[in-house]
Amino acid sequence: MPFLTAETTDERDSLATFAQQQIEQVATALHGLDQEQLALVPSASGMSLGALARHVLLIAGGAALSIAAAPGPGSDPERTPEQLQAEGGLAPDALRPEDTPESLIAQLHQAGEELAAAIRAADLDMFAPVPDAPWFEGRTRWSLRWYALHQIEENARHAGHADILRESIDGKGAYELNALAAGQEWPPAGW
Repeated sequence: MPFLTAETTDERDSLATFAQQQIEQVATALHGLDQEQLALVPSASGMSLGALARHVLLIAGGAALSIAAAPGPGSDPERTPEQLQAEGGLAPDALRPEDTPESLIAQLHQAGEELAAAIRAADLDMFAPVPDAPWFEGRTRWSLRWYALHQIEENARHAGHADILRESIDGKGAYELNALAAGQEWPPAGW
């Protein structure tokens, strides 16, 4: 069952692989949902899995652009002001009319690949300016190594949140979803 992060070869590969894997875990939480379930707000958090996926896409896209632009400031992914407000604030209405579970899964896999590629190409000892945002208050610059680790931390939180939302919808947990997304039976023989 494809649950553990793939083997890695060195620090850069480890950072890239773990960052990508956390985003892919968010994608796995969307596996097998229908359109209605994607928009459900099943818990006290007030979030839908679709809105959470949109937020992860925003954060991962911005991180990949920032890492690639270092040592200069990065740029935000293309979004309308309304989308930035909804996605940045984790608004439950961040879904777009064209979003489907399948389209978001594909976009999350692509975002994970792009973030991993940016990390693999980066000089991890380089420092870059911190975006001007209230949640980064007090920092003016960070190393790309720190920022790559922060992306793992950020997306691990979101993957855990996605697990809770998905379990609240239909009781499916991460182990089961990883197996089903890989085309394997659940539960596996011998369990």
